[in-house]
Amino acid sequence: MNKTHLLYFLFLALFATSCSNTKFLPEGELLYTGATVKVEGNEITKKEKKALKTALKEILRPKPNSLFLGLRPKLFIYNLAGKPKKEKGWRYWLKTKVGEPPVLYSKVDLEYSKSVLQNFSENSGYFNTKTEADSTRHGKKATAEYIVKPGKQYKIREVKFPKDSSIISSAVRNTNRRSLLKKDNGYSLDVIKEERVRIDTRLKEKGFFYFNPDYLIVQVDSTVADHQVDLIVKVKDETPKLAETPFKINKIIVYPNYSIGSDSLKPNYNSIKKYHDFTIIDQENLFKPRIFDRALYFKKEDLYNRTNHNLSLNRLVNLGTFKFVKNQFKPSDTIGNYLDAYYYLTPLPKKSLRLEVLAKTNSANYTGTELNLNWSNRNAFRGAELLTISAFGGVEVQVSGQNNGFNVYRVGTEANLVWPRFIGPFKIRSSSGFVPKTKATVGYEFQNRTKLYSLQTFKGSFGYLWKASVKKEHLLNVTEITYASPQNVTPLYLEQIAANPSLGKVIEKQLIFGPTYSYTYTNTLEKRKKNTFYYKGTLDLAGNIAGLASGANISKGDTIKLFDVPFSQFVKIENDFRHYLTLGPDSQLASRIIVDAGFAYGNSNELPFIKQFFIGGTNSLRAFRARSIGPGTYDGNAAASSFLADQSGDLKLEFNTEYRAKIYGLVKGALFLDAGNIWLLKDNPEKPGAQFSKKFMNELAVGTGAGLRFDFSFLILRTDFAFPIRKPYLPDGQRWVLDQINFGSGTWRKENLVFNLAIGYPF
Repeated sequence: MNKTHLLYFLFLALFATSCSNTKFLPEGELLYTGATVKVEGNEITKKEKKALKTALKEILRPKPNSLFLGLRPKLFIYNLAGKPKKEKGWRYWLKTKVGEPPVLYSKVDLEYSKSVLQNFSENSGYFNTKTEADSTRHGKKATAEYIVKPGKQYKIREVKFPKDSSIISSAVRNTNRRSLLKKDNGYSLDVIKEERVRIDTRLKEKGFFYFNPDYLIVQVDSTVADHQVDLIVKVKDETPKLAETPFKINKIIVYPNYSIGSDSLKPNYNSIKKYHDFTIIDQENLFKPRIFDRALYFKKEDLYNRTNHNLSLNRLVNLGTFKFVKNQFKPSDTIGNYLDAYYYLTPLPKKSLRLEVLAKTNSANYTGTELNLNWSNRNAFRGAELLTISAFGGVEVQVSGQNNGFNVYRVGTEANLVWPRFIGPFKIRSSSGFVPKTKATVGYEFQNRTKLYSLQTFKGSFGYLWKASVKKEHLLNVTEITYASPQNVTPLYLEQIAANPSLGKVIEKQLIFGPTYSYTYTNTLEKRKKNTFYYKGTLDLAGNIAGLASGANISKGDTIKLFDVPFSQFVKIENDFRHYLTLGPDSQLASRIIVDAGFAYGNSNELPFIKQFFIGGTNSLRAFRARSIGPGTYDGNAAASSFLADQSGDLKLEFNTEYRAKIYGLVKGALFLDAGNIWLLKDNPEKPGAQFSKKFMNELAVGTGAGLRFDFSFLILRTDFAFPIRKPYLPDGQRWVLDQINFGSGTWRKENLVFNLAIGYPF
């Protein structure tokens, strides 16, 4: 088929699809295909015209059927499904969930839409706007055309706040420093509404509990100058006295076992407890009173403010113990302007048992399943403590044609106890809306790598978690202990160690203990921002105090052992920075930079294997197998022989960037570029070219590719095809392999094309 025939075929396909979407229309109906908006006149600038046109198009209703490459596939699917015989089954799902009914021109009200455009323009300061509306028919399709001729925009000349001496007027006047109404800005009704809400928010911080934005009026005087207005902010005369009065807190009453329809609000004498400024009515004595002193911010005689109101509710919810949290303020029966605060708390079931089946993909290209059985007690010691005991088992199999029978079987157990407070020698209070937590963990895991070895790992930790805000989170483990011991090492693995001594690191006994700290910042939940960020920094200090106290120095042969195992001594720093640039409603550019470093000293001459860095795989350099790159220019693939490469390093540098865009429905596409490598700090004769040097940028591996993401809301299934364009293990000057790309060659595809199947986004 030549190019002319191909274009002819595509034209016929497009024409046939277009016609099929209109032949199912009811008799006399037309398909509405959208509207055009023209902003005309010489009163406003080109920039203002463009902004106004964009805003006007956005508010027009109805919206036409969605387009994809000039077609309306959802409408086509809707028509193709026909009329389902019952409200279930494939055809019904196709029509109601995937398809989209036709948007009929009869639903378009030109006069109403014209008035909407005019009102919006005038509410944006373009007074004396004139609008026109018309329509055009093309066969069985129709479009709407609107012409908007705005007048010159009115600007704000002056903003006046109340000047009288009343309490409420003074409070309103004191909010003017951060007013949204700025001199020389364009008049906007929407900004005026936002200003009323802003003032109300500030007043709520000053005790005006009963005030609301409707008690404010902003008068507009357009006679003061040519195309200028004065805005006069006033408190309405009919505002109730309660709304003009600041209130303080009197009683604070907590019902921690509240349920609708029960007698929980009718306490007996023994169920009433006084604790500091709180009255706690707990008939079943479920909770210790001190948890409410930590969660509730209000104290007797405090001026009411919305911040403490919300912080208290957030902390009660954040305890993780209550199913429902309800709050109510009522006028107090005492003399003066006081409120009584009531908290109605409905507990979650104290104990629960949950079974989970998980699909997993790990950093070594293993894919498998895991079964978790979790038992929880949400109020273990009556202080809202969360006790969780878990048992798990799983199997992982290498994918992408790399399975040599070295599957991984894992079983283990873990116990976690979380206190909703800081536990320590000093009393620390947090002003965050999130409850600070203390966490203790103990765990055991038995891992069997078939044909190779088994590994027993014991873990324990004690530390603190706290969120300074919704964006900032801290995790400090005062101590974190890991003890790993190998078993059942096979002759096959011992033979491989003889040929490749670095494999011996994996089965060395390891004892690691010391503090760790991590800090996370993210604003990625702010969907309206064009640029969002994520950063996680981690500091791992193992064996430092013990090493200094004992004078351990492995270079002098002074190795200190605990339980007949040399303890590890090192400093390790990890940095993960991500940037997300929103390009449109359905497209994004995501980028990541990883800079990691570890330095062993004192009692160790290298990082323990489980603490070293690896690169490559489904969430890293996707054009290379997991752990197959580096260190440096060393060729780990050649050394791996029949084994999957397991190369590690002391330093890691990685760059990733990925363009993400919606293709259709739940299907999203991506184009990506990955680069990076790992290095050793010290020279290793067994791995020539592995040591870090000033030529490190010339030793980066680079890969590129494309993929699909299937977003099922509850699960994102990711498929990526990638191939290398730079191989660091090749001789210098031959590392770029762009000229060798040949998708038509089976040999090239077998050696270079990598398919990744994973769950979730890589970053």
